[in-house]
Amino acid sequence: MTVLIDQPRWPAHDTLWSHLASDFSLEELHTFAEGRGIPRRAFDLDHYDVPANRYEEMVAAGAEPVTIRQFVERLAASGLRVSQRQRRSRH
Repeated sequence: MTVLIDQPRWPAHDTLWSHLASDFSLEELHTFAEGRGIPRRAFDLDHYDVPANRYEEMVAAGAEPVTIRQFVERLAASGLRVSQRQRRSRH
């Protein structure tokens, strides 16, 4: 049961963004995010988008820093990953 965070590298809105996800449950993820004041609107089907200026705060709160490859592999292994095909059909 771990909340994961990748390095901020995704550009948008004049900053870089990280992804925050759980390798256990969406409930764990939502609880972690809510406890740190991350708004629900930052949730994107299987992860939260977190701005770079909050990365260290998330790590200090217990999120495990991982590479993007580790992030995708562990999210997929958890069964919580939403594929690009599923994303397109939901948006």
